[in-house]
Amino acid sequence: MAEKQSIILFPFMAQGHIIPFLALALNLEQKSKNYNITIINTPHNIQKLKTSLPPNSSINLLTIPFISSDHNLPPNTENTDTVPYNLVIKLIQASLSLKPSFKYIIQNILTQQPNHKLCIISDIFFGWTSTVAKELGVFHVVFSGASGYGLACYYSLWMNLPHRFTDSDEFPLSDFPEARLIQRNQLPNNISQADGFDDWSIFQRKNNLCDWVNSDGIIFNSVSDFDSVGLNYFTRKFNIPVWSIGPVVLSTGSRGKVGGINPKVCKEWLDTKPSNSVLFVCFGSMNTISATQMMQLGTALEKSGKNFIWVVRPPIGFDINSEFKYEEWLPLGFMEKIVETKRGIIVNDWAPQVEILSHGSVSAFLSHCGWNSVLESLSHGVPILGWPMAAEQFFNCKLLEEEMGVCVEVARGKSCEVKYEDIVEKIELVMGESSESGVKIRENACKIKDMIRNAVKDGEEDGVKGSSVRGIDEFLSAAGKSNKTTLNDRE
Repeated sequence: MAEKQSIILFPFMAQGHIIPFLALALNLEQKSKNYNITIINTPHNIQKLKTSLPPNSSINLLTIPFISSDHNLPPNTENTDTVPYNLVIKLIQASLSLKPSFKYIIQNILTQQPNHKLCIISDIFFGWTSTVAKELGVFHVVFSGASGYGLACYYSLWMNLPHRFTDSDEFPLSDFPEARLIQRNQLPNNISQADGFDDWSIFQRKNNLCDWVNSDGIIFNSVSDFDSVGLNYFTRKFNIPVWSIGPVVLSTGSRGKVGGINPKVCKEWLDTKPSNSVLFVCFGSMNTISATQMMQLGTALEKSGKNFIWVVRPPIGFDINSEFKYEEWLPLGFMEKIVETKRGIIVNDWAPQVEILSHGSVSAFLSHCGWNSVLESLSHGVPILGWPMAAEQFFNCKLLEEEMGVCVEVARGKSCEVKYEDIVEKIELVMGESSESGVKIRENACKIKDMIRNAVKDGEEDGVKGSSVRGIDEFLSAAGKSNKTTLNDRE
């Protein structure tokens, strides 16, 4: 009988992190029944995860204690989805308090399952877990839901803060020259404002990124065929294995979301539209734009003449979970016109993204370039209109546009000036039937779709496994062969 292996997954408390971790857990569960899989998280996130697991799943959910009010956060604040941006750093800082409880949990698992191999898969924000694993002699990997390229830029910027040493509006990354020049307005606000002594810098440089070197490897929710430059950065940086295993994505049924629009209603509307005629607009689970930008985007959608589905949330400065005020935040008469023409659907808060992107009537995706959304789009050959807003999204957009040729950047950030005429022009460039650039972009997106399909081939037909299937096999083999992951080994 094969040796039982316990796998612990520990995502950061944000939907954009939890979703790929859940997808990975379900993927591992399908690989073998010999894995005892556990997801650890705080109480409210565990409750949400319970509604996302299939009824026949054997994945365990384990609560780690956390009281947000102990850290000057509002009560029951356990996910970035429920806090304003200025409090996100407080939640991240508070996550450091999980270390003693996490260590206690791992020690208990080692004691209760002394003959099991144990592997910890932790979030990119939980670098400190690698030191716990090292202390306890446990195999540890970091799992990134971001692209290798995007995270390489992000890591290099935080560790070196190159923008502090130049007045230029563009500059190279000394340890990642493959990225060529980074523009100052591509920097997320927290990096742009960082001086090395601010809260974000202290967390990233002293409590997180510096600890990755203690890990036994890094796994990426990406595909090596189009992300090798970024993946290779981490191989040479840490001299540890780097495995690409993507895309690992969730079906709508496993996301645990309610509200928004019924998937059936959405499909019925899409069924009435011609092939490649619909623009899908969505900025992820925790992003929104300014009221001025929203007005310009609404005008652009109206003027473009394209069919569209637009997922809206209240603009910056308003409670993102409050009711959307259509008459206040959208152009005058906008709702009446789209109802009359049946040319668009406005969805409050949530839409079945995978189902929409997989529908034949969808031509392009106006996105914040979060990597989950990028993979879902490109898996269906849908090109992207990029509007990055935070974190490594700016560098994902750079990869998509400059290296892969599947994206056109529409705007940059939540405070940039946006003109509806420019948005209309970019929409036409990507979606227009007579646009040579659009034809090329759509062709490139289809090529990436084929790369993704080949990466996840299981080898049953021709005996040749795809790169991502080989990646996850190699990772599991390394974890299984590790001689430091059972209690008996250490005794």
